[in-house]
Amino acid sequence: MSSATTPPDSDPTGRRRVHSMLKLYYGLNEEGTAAEQAESLDPCDINGPHFDPEVYLNKLRKECSLGELMDHESCMVKQIRSLDSDMQTLVYENYNKFISATDTIRKMKNDFKKMEDEMDCLSANMAAITEFSARISGTLQDQHAQITKLSGVHTLLRKLQFLFELPARLNKCLELQAYAQAVSAHRRARCVLQQYSHMPSFRGIQDDCHVIMEQLAQQLRQKFRDGGSSAKDLSECVELLLQLDEPAEELCDKFLSHAQSRLEADLQGLEVELKDSAVTDTGGGSVQKTSPGSNPVSPSSSSVINPFLSPTAGTDILEFIDRGCNEFVSSLCLVIASYQELFINRPQEGELASKNIPEMANGKLHVFVDTLAARYFSLVEQRIQEEKGVGDNSLLVRALDRFHRRLQAITKLLPGSAVPSHGTEIVVRAARERIKQYLSALQTFYHDSLTDVRQALAAPRLAVGGASTSGGGVTSKDATPSLPELLTSLSNFILNQLKSVLASVHLFTAKDITFSNKPYFKGEFCSQGVREGLVVSFIKFICQSSRQYCESAGDRGGSTPPALLLLLSRLCLDYETSTISYILTLTDEQFLVQHHTPVTPVTALCAEAREAAQKLLNHYVKVQGLIISQMLRKSVETRDWVNTIEPRNVRAVMKRVVEDTTSIDVQVGLLYEEGVRKAHSSDSSKRTFSVYSSSRQQIRYAPSYTPSAPMDTNLLSNIHKLFSERIDIFSPVEFNKVSVLTGIIKISLKTFLECVRLRTFGRYGLQQIQVDCHYLQMYLWRFVSDENLVHFLLDEIVGSAAHRCLDPSPMEQSVIEVICERG
Repeated sequence: MSSATTPPDSDPTGRRRVHSMLKLYYGLNEEGTAAEQAESLDPCDINGPHFDPEVYLNKLRKECSLGELMDHESCMVKQIRSLDSDMQTLVYENYNKFISATDTIRKMKNDFKKMEDEMDCLSANMAAITEFSARISGTLQDQHAQITKLSGVHTLLRKLQFLFELPARLNKCLELQAYAQAVSAHRRARCVLQQYSHMPSFRGIQDDCHVIMEQLAQQLRQKFRDGGSSAKDLSECVELLLQLDEPAEELCDKFLSHAQSRLEADLQGLEVELKDSAVTDTGGGSVQKTSPGSNPVSPSSSSVINPFLSPTAGTDILEFIDRGCNEFVSSLCLVIASYQELFINRPQEGELASKNIPEMANGKLHVFVDTLAARYFSLVEQRIQEEKGVGDNSLLVRALDRFHRRLQAITKLLPGSAVPSHGTEIVVRAARERIKQYLSALQTFYHDSLTDVRQALAAPRLAVGGASTSGGGVTSKDATPSLPELLTSLSNFILNQLKSVLASVHLFTAKDITFSNKPYFKGEFCSQGVREGLVVSFIKFICQSSRQYCESAGDRGGSTPPALLLLLSRLCLDYETSTISYILTLTDEQFLVQHHTPVTPVTALCAEAREAAQKLLNHYVKVQGLIISQMLRKSVETRDWVNTIEPRNVRAVMKRVVEDTTSIDVQVGLLYEEGVRKAHSSDSSKRTFSVYSSSRQQIRYAPSYTPSAPMDTNLLSNIHKLFSERIDIFSPVEFNKVSVLTGIIKISLKTFLECVRLRTFGRYGLQQIQVDCHYLQMYLWRFVSDENLVHFLLDEIVGSAAHRCLDPSPMEQSVIEVICERG
């Protein structure tokens, strides 16, 4: 009984088990219908209809032991109790249903009794109606044919009356401008009048109606041409004209012709505004621009034209696009909508359905829209081309966005039209042209910045502290002031201007811009346009324009200040080490560049920048070396070395060489690191030279050498050169101060050597060369990476002078040292 008191909803699994057992007992399947199964005839089948308890019990007693019988009895008792419990649960669950069913059955008994009474009443009424109908039919049987005939005559008379009154009715409708009623009445009578037109009376009515309808058609045509009516009236006018057999093609042409006149007026207004804008365009103004040379050390007051200023025009491009969209594009959309409502989307019924008017009208509409849109696009492109200034890009982007956004309405109104795609192409071309303009502006800005740097370098120069030499107390007069500041300001100005340009170009890809989701602006614009066409091209331009300063003398490179070469070399080296990677990473992150197409790798740009830096530094070494060489060459060629007086001091040109070298050392040290030097010997500044020093340790080669039997010094010199390391005078220099100074000194001393080889010397001329070389050796060794290089070249100079001397009598070393120390 515990199961009977259990709430029915507490154990859904138990309810399903009870239902399945009941279905099994009653032989039902899942759908609740009786299962079709073979009827069991076995009397021992406890679930079968032929079950016999006595036979079943006798069978169990024969086949089972006592224990099995007791177990079987327990199982059956449990099953009986379970079924009783399940039956109680089922009754409990369905108690309300049983009560409701009882009430329903009781109520149905009462309702059916009342319904039987009503059905009896209805049957009696139907019998009475049938009897009355039979009586009426019998009474009117003789007059039925006569009534039918009179009804036909009456209908015919009404039609004739309508036909005879039709001209008057049409005139009345014409006076009241009830054109739709007039056309409807005429269409009803047109077939009859046409059929009986051979009869004079009907012929007259037809002629009168034709004249009236011609007047009505004329008024409808005039109303259609005026176009001042509302869209509903115009639509009704077109429908009536089509019902009056007016050619649909002619109506389409008239409608489009009238609309074209209004749209061309809008285009002419844009053309006038475009011409006015071209006339009032005064270009960019002259402005004061902060330049890399504008610093406290070297102020620059140059006034240049800023390429990033927008031209002064009568009407900005946003106002021009707004006017075009609000007037032309809006009017065009209204024309398209009205035209479609009149000729394309109108339900075609009767004769009109067979004329296929929508297809014909749609073709004319496409041609009409494409023709006018082409003119409008031409004006828009002309106005976009006038946007030369790149100072504020937001106006152009907003104008292009509005232009593109308004054209999307045509896509919805006229599916399949090429106008929106052509508009997108204009936006794409404008973006490409904008990138070219920004690249040109950046190039102009770079050239202007270099001009300012050159002016700063050409300004009066100040003495740089730390430029005095230890021996002669020489103060540098050729050091460029604030060269690191010039480099920093130039690099920062270029980088900031490039960032500003990227920010302006990034407006094309802003999320609130409708055309930014186009495939071009998501892919090609970012990778090929901004990255390759703008950033990479500008970096290559910097490298290429910098290399142009390395041209030979007589061209552009001949007038380039050496300090500018040094500054550009360091700029390109900085680009190679860090700036290029930073710029390209910034571009890739800002524009989400996806490299689906081949792009220039960072390594290639860095290699190009390093190549430019190397070439500029080599050219700087060459230029500075040639400047010093020119002084040495003139000092050798303009002196009479045979008849000169006994030397008493160092020549001024040698002091100038040391001063200039010191100035160059300071200048290079401002931008480049020191570099690595070989270990210096303790007597580097006390090195001595003899007339035969180039053939050192002559005893090694000629042990029997005596002054009375001198050995051939030329032979000794040549033997020595065979075992000496070859010096490459114009070898590429490294990016450090020591390497740069070494290259300049090599060129200078090599020039000095070659000039000495072309002159003939007297005894005092040779002694003067000794004094000069000793003075150079005292100071130049500290600038080079290997002091032996200076010693070797100076040995060669003194040796060559001795070889070219008519009376090779060298000066005592002590006297040379006294003269050099005296300065």
